[in-house]
Amino acid sequence: MKNIEAKQLLKKYKEGNCTESDLALLESWYLTVDNEKIDISIEELNEAKSQVWATLPIHKRKEKAIKLWPKLAKVASAAVVLICLSFSLYFYLDKNNNPAKTSQAIVQILPGGKKATLTLANGVSISLNEANIGKIGDQGGSNIFKTEDGQLTYNTSNAAATSQINLLTIPNGGYYNLTLEDGTKVWLNSASSLKYPTVFNENERVVELTGEGYFEVAHNANKPFKVIANNQVVQVLGTHFNINAYHDEKSIATTLAQGSVRVRTKNGTTKVLIPGQQANVIGDLINIKSANVDDETAWIHNEFVFNNEDMGSIMRKISRWYDVEVQCPSDLSRMVFTGSVSRSKNIKQVLRIMELTESIHFKFEGRRITVMP
Repeated sequence: MKNIEAKQLLKKYKEGNCTESDLALLESWYLTVDNEKIDISIEELNEAKSQVWATLPIHKRKEKAIKLWPKLAKVASAAVVLICLSFSLYFYLDKNNNPAKTSQAIVQILPGGKKATLTLANGVSISLNEANIGKIGDQGGSNIFKTEDGQLTYNTSNAAATSQINLLTIPNGGYYNLTLEDGTKVWLNSASSLKYPTVFNENERVVELTGEGYFEVAHNANKPFKVIANNQVVQVLGTHFNINAYHDEKSIATTLAQGSVRVRTKNGTTKVLIPGQQANVIGDLINIKSANVDDETAWIHNEFVFNNEDMGSIMRKISRWYDVEVQCPSDLSRMVFTGSVSRSKNIKQVLRIMELTESIHFKFEGRRITVMP
């Protein structure tokens, strides 16, 4: 977009002649742009900035749940327009204002990407983000490939292939997906790992998960699929489900998207889930509740979705994805937020949106983030 067009949009906005789509576009732009200088006066930009702030909904700190962006549908529509029209308008932020806030302190903390390390049975480690496309290894007659789209796959065409144990490890700031030898597809989130055999035995298919993984299990009525995660075992025949088993979370959460799963604790407590339900395991207790599957699995589509989620949980997700250290006082960690944002944005953009509530702010010291009132 040319500078004259940018000025025209700002003029319409100041005169109160913006349509709803114009307004949503401007608000969307304000939430997502990076700091760039353009050929428009500082006075014009600062005035527009003040007007945008004045139109955005302000939520009081005493509210139990704070919506990050109530006009989400409008903003989403505006984002589509933004892409289609290659709208290139940038906002100049005065670097002398509020130097401790997000927009002034963070430049190089970028979102996570596709990265993982594969450890073979003999202890050899392969960095998958550095490995070439094609065959990258052989384990007991099973060929290991990295596909063009960056997936890890196993091909066991040799009937005499022997089973080897492999380990796929995802660091902070990473994610990866693989297809096991039976056709089961697995997505792994940041700070997660999966231990699995290159060839499953005749009776069952067993893998071990730490962190978070989403599974689309290939159906095999004669060979149940089991996921061991901390204090629980999830058993299925063929289904889609998500397991969140991070050690720093209060419980192990298993959310069922399709089919049926049986959740069992180490002490034998068992519950069966139907689609749309979530099992939360704490010790030997299993609590079943309804869940929004799309929200729980949004991460595999590279989205953060917070639905009445406390700040402590949100910042743990931020910490894993952006590989940063987070300090969040206990009183602030209990604050509850609702909203969504793409994980592809840099941390400055994500936290800037949260600061719009005027209920929370962030201080940066290198890769350490302190949550502040």
